[in-house]
Amino acid sequence: MEIKKAEFIVSNADVSKCPPSDRHEYAFIGRSNVGKSSLINMLTNRKELAKTAVKPGKTQLINHFLINNEWYMVDLPGYGYARTSKSTRGKFEKIICDYILKRDNLICLFVLIDSRHKPLQIDLEFMEWLGENGVPFVMVFTKADKLTASERQRCIEDYHNMMLDTWETTPMAFMTSSEKRLGREEVLDYIDELNRTVSIE
Repeated sequence: MEIKKAEFIVSNADVSKCPPSDRHEYAFIGRSNVGKSSLINMLTNRKELAKTAVKPGKTQLINHFLINNEWYMVDLPGYGYARTSKSTRGKFEKIICDYILKRDNLICLFVLIDSRHKPLQIDLEFMEWLGENGVPFVMVFTKADKLTASERQRCIEDYHNMMLDTWETTPMAFMTSSEKRLGREEVLDYIDELNRTVSIE
């Protein structure tokens, strides 16, 4: 898929104020500082479409971007940033839960995971919650340029092995690097396939 146009549409904290749910929509989420904004910028070929920050936890709203005038890419607040206050974390959680459970045109949630770390409980628990609520998602491992090919494979296997304790099958996984543009075609081709094969009710 070629992205010819990517434009910011709106930011808000209320799912009811999101754009009309008449287009395919793909949201990106992960722990704070996992590289969401960098990945979105890499996928869209726009260096500053999504705002990157040195300090984690800066994305606090639902950010909608319209791609090729056809479908939406969404940057969601990160989860699990320890330095945010308990009340702020609660607000993020409500924004995230409301969006994920109420957005009818959400075709797939891309869960970003830092490939440099061993499986973290917070990521596993979040994906478990998605599974319990029937939310379609895939895993997107970030910062893969920091790993060797064998380490990348072991990273995916570690997550799959842990998830198989409670899952019958594990979700699809992509290995990406915003710096090296690794995985760009694979992720966009997957979105293109879903655009063609999944209809919005």
